[in-house]
Amino acid sequence: MKTRITAIITLIAFALLAGYFLPNFRTTSLFDPGLTHLVIEDEIISRQGTAMVEKGEILLSLEIIKKYVDPKVYWDEQSEKVIFTTREKVVTMKSDKLTAMVNARPVEINMPVKVVDKVPYIPVQFLGELFGVELRWAEKHNVVILDYKKSLIQTAEVIAEKAHLRIEPSRKAPIVERGLKAGTTVRVFEEYDNWHKVRTEEGVIGYIEKKAVKTRMEQVSADEPNVPANETWKPEKGKISLVWEYVGQKNPDTAGIKPVEGLDVVSPTWFHLKDKQGTISNMADMKYVEWAHQNGYKVWALFSNSFDKDLTHSVISSAELREKMIQQLLIYAELYKLDGINIDFENVYLKDRDHLTQLVREIAPLMREQGLVVSVDVTIRSTSETWSRCYDRKALAEAADYIALMTYDQYWASSPEAGSVAQLSWVEQGLKRVLEEVPAEKLLLGIPFYMRAWKEERIGNELKVSSKTLSMTSAGKLIAEKKLKPVWDEESGQYYTEYSEGSARYRIWLENDASINLKTSLVHKYDLAGAAAWRRGFESDKVWLVLKDNLKEKENYTQWANANQYNEMVFD
Repeated sequence: MKTRITAIITLIAFALLAGYFLPNFRTTSLFDPGLTHLVIEDEIISRQGTAMVEKGEILLSLEIIKKYVDPKVYWDEQSEKVIFTTREKVVTMKSDKLTAMVNARPVEINMPVKVVDKVPYIPVQFLGELFGVELRWAEKHNVVILDYKKSLIQTAEVIAEKAHLRIEPSRKAPIVERGLKAGTTVRVFEEYDNWHKVRTEEGVIGYIEKKAVKTRMEQVSADEPNVPANETWKPEKGKISLVWEYVGQKNPDTAGIKPVEGLDVVSPTWFHLKDKQGTISNMADMKYVEWAHQNGYKVWALFSNSFDKDLTHSVISSAELREKMIQQLLIYAELYKLDGINIDFENVYLKDRDHLTQLVREIAPLMREQGLVVSVDVTIRSTSETWSRCYDRKALAEAADYIALMTYDQYWASSPEAGSVAQLSWVEQGLKRVLEEVPAEKLLLGIPFYMRAWKEERIGNELKVSSKTLSMTSAGKLIAEKKLKPVWDEESGQYYTEYSEGSARYRIWLENDASINLKTSLVHKYDLAGAAAWRRGFESDKVWLVLKDNLKEKENYTQWANANQYNEMVFD
């Protein structure tokens, strides 16, 4: 009896020891046979609504593409159109078309966009070239495999006979792939003590013992040739100097415009959104373009939304109407031999923020293909939904060549109190905040050539405030007429003057060569791309000398500061 008990105990002990030391031979499966599985590098995504394969063609859901491939992909539900944008290309595909459009040119595809249970699935044959990914289908387990293109990857060759792949880095873990043959190649992702995390050709991911494989680095593609992308235009010398040209009922008589040394770009306000069908009104003038080119200026025609937020929403929220607008602009750009387009959309609903960004993403590659520069006007950051928060400045800067920051109006025309249009400290503070989102090399500092004459009059218990806009010339005439003596205001970085007539007080914070001198110092202080001024005709001749000196002759902030020691400047 005692011997039998001893034997039983011995058997139990042996079984326990065997269970402790011997490997696990149980097999488990990573894949549900009823699903199309998605493997992204070393991650398995096993759920409905990620991928499908039809007639050998791979389609990925919009959600997957947005998360893992292109966060900027745009789906227009109304037209069932998907839009991809890169710096150089715009690719559009529709649910009922076997033709994709690449930069507005047709390309045949094997499978259209499919919408299943309201989920868009997009054929991915373009994604490899556009976004540096490789996709293939492993039929054995119905697995779609997505890898990010790399010039070097780590692989391993199985050198042991019948090596097992396990679900965790332990011999006690269940097997996910049994008996890999010697000579089998697997992709290596990570190391865990005595284990490698690997993936087989069929998309099975697991852990294999290091002693069972021999690793190596493998060059899977040659390094990309060092071919620069189309470089953004820059002036031959110094920083960009741009001025907007306001065009009302007719274009200016260029015969009366003095040539300006140091000016690089003129931006006439020629194109305006006209109606909810996406029609663009056109005020362009070939004679103006010829005059500008003869004087060495680039022409970046301004395209405005007419400051109408309802009209803007109707058009930019539609992929079809955005495309219609863009095609009009491309035709005009070629017809009038333009050098760029300046997009000036203001007073835009917050709900259209992403639509505005998408418009720029779609227009920029097509303009670049024609050799045009794309710039976008934005305001400084504030709490206003329709005048500030409507801009995704970071995304706009990624899509456009330049961002023009309109550092005005600090005190606007109907402001309830009087103040400077652009006080220096306010300009600098607004600039610094926008630089958190926009690279300095893409930013143009928008400066005003105008000012406001404020009238303060007390009517009963109420102080009534009104204003009118003054150019530098009209301000000078007013000062001479009233025999005023402006004084330098250190806080605003401007000359200030005031006078009284009857019961009213008039106040003016003056923009002139002195204030413009200080504002353009910020271009060098923050190493910006340049400056943009609103608008030609409001300036004095001295201002152009300041701009030429600061933007073309001075190379940095230190050089500017050494030459400008805030000496007393006489207003005239």
